[in-house]
Amino acid sequence: MDMRNRVNDALKTAMKNKDAARLSTLRLISAAIKDRDIAMRGTGEEVEITDADVLAILGKMVKQRQESARAYEEGGRLELAEKERSEIVVIEEFLPKQLSEEETDAAVAEAITEVGADSIRDMGKVMGALKAKFTGQMDFGKVGPMVKEKLG
Repeated sequence: MDMRNRVNDALKTAMKNKDAARLSTLRLISAAIKDRDIAMRGTGEEVEITDADVLAILGKMVKQRQESARAYEEGGRLELAEKERSEIVVIEEFLPKQLSEEETDAAVAEAITEVGADSIRDMGKVMGALKAKFTGQMDFGKVGPMVKEKLG
């Protein structure tokens, strides 16, 4: 089942169960997917957003909520930070399992050999290969410095 259908099914289930907190987060996910659809239509071509696009949207949503939760904690707004964390839990249900540190390290090493990278100038190629294979499975904010270190 594709990601869009999984989200819609979860949305319907949350409505039936009258789970307001979950329903709210699922509506946010659905709205973000529809926003991407509209943005793609604006280019003039018939483009269907893929599961990889949905995974990228979900990854971005998780990252935004983590930053918001951190900001709320620093501001002493613990109830809002907790709300952000509960949204993260719902969003992560749709993301694939995150790779462990060792798995990420192995994936980076494999991507470097795969693209034949030998200097820091090839970092873009390596990151492109990783994003193509592991979208939603690793935090590319942490992977970037790892790739830089291995190539440097």
